[in-house]
Amino acid sequence: MNGGAPAARRQTPDQRAALEARAWRGIRALVLDRYDRRKEVCDSLDMSFIRVKALRYLAEEPLTMRELAARLSTDAPYTTLVVGDLERRGLVARSAHPTDRRSKIVTATPDGVAAARRAEDILNEPPEPVLQLDSADIAALDRIVARLLGSGD
Repeated sequence: MNGGAPAARRQTPDQRAALEARAWRGIRALVLDRYDRRKEVCDSLDMSFIRVKALRYLAEEPLTMRELAARLSTDAPYTTLVVGDLERRGLVARSAHPTDRRSKIVTATPDGVAAARRAEDILNEPPEPVLQLDSADIAALDRIVARLLGSGD
């Protein structure tokens, strides 16, 4: 035995890969299956999640249609359809780009910012099992998530 070395150090590469895959499946299941708040947001705002997503981006900062399409990973015609619907609802406004006449800037209106804030509040509400973690576990989870998020920068 290795005198108290953590079990992770004694794992074979296959065992580690299996553990990594299981941990990732668990994270995915928690966020996307068991505690997916997207339906709740869509019901609350009475719109599809792609519209909610667009509105959340636009509440952060005005974007050109091209920039919004890139962030949403949608094509130009679909982005135009999404923005048109948000505009009809009074949540965004389109205006001419100050330096490029061929481009439009999309900006969230005050009602759009409020709706995006409501969406964020719903999406950011921790599920009950997170609220039930003891202080040490929530601190460990926070540290791990911060580390995982930092690894992608």
